[in-house]
Amino acid sequence: MRQSHLFTKTRKDIPSDEISKNAELLIRGGFIHKEMAGVYAYLPLGLRVLNKINDIIRDEINVIGGQELFLTTLQNKDTWEKTGRWDDNVVDNWFKTQLKSGTEMGLGFTHEEALASLMKNHINSYKDLPRFVYQIQTKFRNEARAKSGILRCREFLMKDLYSFTRDEKDLDEFYEKAKQAYVNIFKRVGIGDETFITFASGGTFSKYSHEFQTVCDSGEDIIFLSREKNIAVNKEVYTDEVLADLGLKKNELEEAKAIEVGNIFKQKTKFSEPLGLTYADEDGNVKPVIMGAYGIGPGRVLGTIVEVYHDEKGIIWPESVAPFHVHLISLCKGEEMKKADELYDMLVKKGVDVLYDDREGVNAGSKFADSDLIGIPKRIIVSQKTLEKNSVEIKHRNEEKSELIGIDQL
Repeated sequence: MRQSHLFTKTRKDIPSDEISKNAELLIRGGFIHKEMAGVYAYLPLGLRVLNKINDIIRDEINVIGGQELFLTTLQNKDTWEKTGRWDDNVVDNWFKTQLKSGTEMGLGFTHEEALASLMKNHINSYKDLPRFVYQIQTKFRNEARAKSGILRCREFLMKDLYSFTRDEKDLDEFYEKAKQAYVNIFKRVGIGDETFITFASGGTFSKYSHEFQTVCDSGEDIIFLSREKNIAVNKEVYTDEVLADLGLKKNELEEAKAIEVGNIFKQKTKFSEPLGLTYADEDGNVKPVIMGAYGIGPGRVLGTIVEVYHDEKGIIWPESVAPFHVHLISLCKGEEMKKADELYDMLVKKGVDVLYDDREGVNAGSKFADSDLIGIPKRIIVSQKTLEKNSVEIKHRNEEKSELIGIDQL
C-alpha cells in the first residue's frame, strides 16, 4: 500500500468527549471513525488489524473443533420469550424495533436462544453430538453509558462460540479445550503475558465462570492476582471461602486493574430445556442437551492492545496484529525516488507486508511523527544520505536507536 493512496489520514484533534487512550490514538492514527457515542467505523488500517485478530481467533477455535456460521442479527421475540430474556426487566440493554406490520423484533446482543432453537433441526440423537459452532458477528447492546472508546460499545463485533454436548463430562472436557484456546489466542495477539484466567461468579450455572483479564491501569475491573500460579480472582467473588477453595492466600495476591477480554460459561440446560432442545440417548431416553458459551470481543481485544502498548508518540503494535509489518519511508526527491520505488517493489515481491510512505511535499519530521503514531513494528528509511552508502536505515518502533543495513542485505 502506498501511503499517498491510503484515504485515511492522521489527525491532531480528537472528539472532545473521548477520554480513553485507545480511542484517542486509533482516531488520530486513522484506524477508526467515531459515528456517535459507542459506535465506531473501522477504516482500512483498523480493519486490517481487526481482521488479523479475527484470523487468529479462527485458527485456534477451528483447532478444537469449532465450525463457523453466521446467524441473523434480527431476533424473533417468541424465541426469547421462552427463556424470559425478552423482558426488559430481565435484560435491560435490548435494542428493539418493529416491522411495518407491527411485529416486534430485537437486535441480537447474544445468540444462545437463536442457536438452541436452530439446533432443534440438527440434533435428535446422541449420534448428533457433540457440536461446537461459532460466529464472528455484530452485536447490539443499549448501554446506558458507552465509554472507554472501543472497549464498551453499543455496536460491536463478538466471537461467540457455543458447545452442545451429551452430558456435563463432555462439557467439562470441551470447556478445558476452550480455556486453552483462549490462552493461545491472547498469547498470539501479543497480550498473553498480562492476561490471566480469572475466577468469577458462575451464577446459576456452576460454581465459577472464567474471565480472561488483561492487567492495565485503564481497566474497569479489579482483580486479585497470583502471578506465581498464573490465576486471578475477580473482586466480585473475592472471599475467604473462594481463596481457600483455590489454595490462595491474601498476602500473596496483587490487586490490579484489568480489562476483561474474554469469558467462558457452563450454561448446562438453562437454554436447552425451555427451548426444547433434546436428544435421545442409546436407550431411547430423551435428555436435554448440555450447553456452554465462550465469548471474545475482537474490537475490545484491539482496544486493549492499544491501551497496553503505546507511548507518548503513539501505538506500538505487536507484529502478529500490526496493520503492516514494515513502514518504508522515503525522504528522497527527484531521481532518487526511483530507488525508493525499487525497494518498495522488491519488498512486495518478497511477500513483505509493507506500507510505503511515498508522499511528496511532506517533511521528514511529519513522516516520522505519523509513523510513530501508526505504530508499525519496523521502519525502513531511505534517503539521499543512506543511498550514498548503498544502505537503508532500520528502526524498530519500540527502540530508540536505528542501524544502517546494506541494500543487498535488506
